[in-house]
Amino acid sequence: MEKFGTDPGSLSAELYIPENFTKNGPLVVVLHGSTQSAESYDTGSGWSALADEFGIALLFPGQKKANNAIGSFNWFKRGDSHRGGGEPLSIRQMITQVVDDHAIDPSQVFITGMSSGGAMTSVMLAAYPEVFAGGAIIAGLPYRSANTLMQAVFRMNGYGGPSDRRLDALVRGASQFTGPWPTISVWHGDSDKTVDNSNASAIVRQWQEIHKVEGPPTRVEMVDGFPREVWCDPDGRVVIEHYIIEDMGHGTPISADGDEGLGEEGKYMLDVGISSTRHIADFWGLTRPGAENRAEPRTAAAS
Repeated sequence: MEKFGTDPGSLSAELYIPENFTKNGPLVVVLHGSTQSAESYDTGSGWSALADEFGIALLFPGQKKANNAIGSFNWFKRGDSHRGGGEPLSIRQMITQVVDDHAIDPSQVFITGMSSGGAMTSVMLAAYPEVFAGGAIIAGLPYRSANTLMQAVFRMNGYGGPSDRRLDALVRGASQFTGPWPTISVWHGDSDKTVDNSNASAIVRQWQEIHKVEGPPTRVEMVDGFPREVWCDPDGRVVIEHYIIEDMGHGTPISADGDEGLGEEGKYMLDVGISSTRHIADFWGLTRPGAENRAEPRTAAAS
C-alpha cells in the first residue's frame, strides 16, 4: 500500500489478500514486535498461511527506523497513544483504505500484535474500539500504562503501573464509545524477562469492568497442554480469554509441526506446541468454514 490518508505516524503498510477471499470477508491487522518486520513476523506466526486456509485478508502496519531505532511501535509516547493522531491514526487510516478498497465486512475487523505491537494493539482497541470486533495482545502491556520511555521500561519490568480503577478509566476516556466492546485475547509467557507477565493480568483487569465480568474466570480449561482462563458475559459469550504459557520467554507462541502447524521458529517466535495464531483466529470465529458461520457481526455506533 503506497498511500493511506495523511499518515501522521509515518508508517509503512503491507497487504495480503488471499485468492479465496470473498466479498464481505474479514480483515486481521497484524502488528510486529521490536527488531522485527511485517514480513518476518508473518513468516514466524504463520498468519498468511492461515489466511490462505480460510480466506482472511491481512494488513501489516510497519514501523520505520526513523521513528524508532529498534523498530518498536511508540505505544508509550503521548502523541502515539491517543485517538486522532500519530501512529494510531495512521493504522486507522490504513484500515479505512483496505475496508473500502477490498469490500471488507466492517464488523469483522480484528487486530493482534506482539511486544510493542501488542502494546500498540492495546492502544488501538482503546482509542478506536468501534473499529474492532476483537483484539489479541501477545507479550504486551495495558493501554496508557506508561507515558514516557522511562515509565515504559519500569512497566515492562513489572514495576508500578496504574490502579485497576485507573486502568478502566483510561479505556473509557480514550473515546466516546459506549459499546459493544471488542473481545480480548491475552497471551504471555510466564518466564518472560522482557515484558513481565504481570502486564498480562493487568490487561485482563483493564477490560474486565469494561465487559462487566469482574472477579475470577468463568472457567479454566486446558488447551494443547496450557491453561486457558475465560470470562463470559451474562449470555455465556466469552469476552476475555487469557493464556499464560509455562516456561515460555518473550515472544509469540507457535506450533510449527503437524497437519495444523503454522509459522517458523525464530527470534521471538517460540515453538512451544501451541499456535496462538490458530487459536486466536478460532476465538474470533474465523476458522469455521463459510462466512455464515463466522462470529456474529457486531452493530457498533460510530463515535
